[in-house]
Amino acid sequence: MAKRVAIIDIGSNSIRMVIYEKTSRYAFHLLHEEKSKVRISQNAYKHNGELQEVPMQRTFNALHDFLEIASSFKVRKTLCVATSAMRDAPNKKDFILRVKHQLKLNIKVISGEKEAYFGAIACANLLPQQQNALSIDIGGGSTEFAFIDDKNVSNTISLKLGTVRLKELYFDNDDIDGAIHYIDNQLEQLAPTHNLSTLIGIGGTFRAVSSAIMKESTYPLNKLHAYAYSGKTFKKYLKKLLLANSNKELNSLFIKSNRYDVIKPGALILQRVMKKIDINNIITSGVGVREGVFLADLLRSAKHKFPAHFNTSMRYLLDVHVQDKQFSNNLSKLVKNIFDITHDYFGIDKKYRNELSIAAKLYPAGSSVHFYSQNKHTYYIIQSALEYGFTHQQITLIATLTKYAKNKLPSSTHMQLYKELLPDSKTTNVLSHILSLAIVLLSHRPRNIDFTMQFWDGRLTINSQKKLYLAQNAAVKLECDNKDFQLFFTNR
Repeated sequence: MAKRVAIIDIGSNSIRMVIYEKTSRYAFHLLHEEKSKVRISQNAYKHNGELQEVPMQRTFNALHDFLEIASSFKVRKTLCVATSAMRDAPNKKDFILRVKHQLKLNIKVISGEKEAYFGAIACANLLPQQQNALSIDIGGGSTEFAFIDDKNVSNTISLKLGTVRLKELYFDNDDIDGAIHYIDNQLEQLAPTHNLSTLIGIGGTFRAVSSAIMKESTYPLNKLHAYAYSGKTFKKYLKKLLLANSNKELNSLFIKSNRYDVIKPGALILQRVMKKIDINNIITSGVGVREGVFLADLLRSAKHKFPAHFNTSMRYLLDVHVQDKQFSNNLSKLVKNIFDITHDYFGIDKKYRNELSIAAKLYPAGSSVHFYSQNKHTYYIIQSALEYGFTHQQITLIATLTKYAKNKLPSSTHMQLYKELLPDSKTTNVLSHILSLAIVLLSHRPRNIDFTMQFWDGRLTINSQKKLYLAQNAAVKLECDNKDFQLFFTNR
C-alpha cells in the first residue's frame, strides 16, 4: 500500500477528503482533512433523484481543488467513493464521466450495504471494543445500519432516510407527521434487534448532537471520538432539539449555524430509532466511511481486522515520537513487574496494569518535542493523538500518569477537573508512584533490567550488583501516599 493515501467521500450533503500517512505496516495518522458543503443532492429529491447542474458544478469545483491539495502532499493513491445521492441519480454517469475525463479521477459509486459495511469496520477497528452494538450513519440521502460484535460486522442495511431527503420532501412543507410515518415505515426493514447494548453514532448529524451534549454537560475532555453517555441523556436532548422553534433556540442548544436546516430531520430519525429499539448506551464515532475505505485497503490481506492486541494509535506514537525504544520497553516491563508484586498490598484492581504499561511505553514521547518539557508534551500528545481503540477514561489515566511521572503526585485540581474520568485518588496516586519509581530505577539506562526485586509486607527490596547511585538519590524524593511502603537497595 502507498505511504500516503487520499480518500474522497462524495456524500449527499458534503464532500470530504482525508489524507493518511503510514508510519509502519498497520500504523497511520491523519495528515490533512478537507470538507466542502457542496450538497450535491440539493433539489434532486424534488426531481426524481436527478442531480441538478449547480450542485454538480460545486462538487466538480471542490474535487478539482481536493486533487490539487492531494498533489501538494505527494499522495500516491487516491480512492474516491460516492454514496446515496449519486447512487439514486439517473444522470450520475454524466457526472462520473466528466470527472474522469477532465480531472482523471475515478468515482466508485458504492451500494448502501457497502456504505454501511465501511462505516462499521471503521468503528469495529477504531473504537474501544463493543459487544452487541448497532451502528447508525445518518447521511443526507440515506441511513446505514450494521451490527457490530467485537470486530465482527454483520446485518448491514441501507434505508432511504436522510436529512436532506426528509427536509425537501417533508420539513420544507411542514409535514412532520408525514416524516414520522415515512421514517417508521423505513425502519420496519431493520432486522429484529434483541439484546442490543449500545448505539454507535457515525456521521455529521450524530457528531453534532454528541458535541452539543458534551458542551451542555461541561465535559472535561475535548475529544468527540469514543465519547460515551446514556440513552436517557440522548433521548432528553433529542426531545429539546425537536421542540426548538428558532435558530436562536438551536444556538442555545449548542447547534452550529451550518446545521440549522438539517439537524431536525436527523434528530427525528434518531428519536424514532430510539423509540423502536431499547438501547441504554450511546457512543460517538469520529470515524466512518472514509476511514472504512482506507482500512479495507490497508487490511485487505487481514480480513479487514487489525492483528490481536495491536493498537494503531499507540504504534504511530511509538513510531514517530519515541526514539529510544529499548528504554521504553524496559520501562513498560518494569512497571508491570512492580505492579504484579504490589497491587494486592495497595488494593489496586488488576485492570489498571494495561494502562500503566502503556503510560510507561509512551512516557518518553514528549522529549521528541522538547526535552525540558517532556512530561507536559507527552501529556498533550497522549490526550490529542492516542485516538483509536481507547475509552476516554483510559486516555485520561494514561495521560495523567505521564504528566506527573517522576514528579509530585497528581494535583487535587487535576483530580477534581477529571473526576468523572479518572479512578479514585488512591488508585491514581499508587499508579503514578509506580511509574515514577520505575523511571527512577532505570536512571542509569541499562541495556536490560539489571536488578531483581523482592516485596514483602510493604517493603520493596532492589537487589543489584551495581550501586544504583542515581536511583537511590532520586528515590528518596518521590512522593508516596502509603506511609508504610518502604524501599531498600542491596548491593550484592
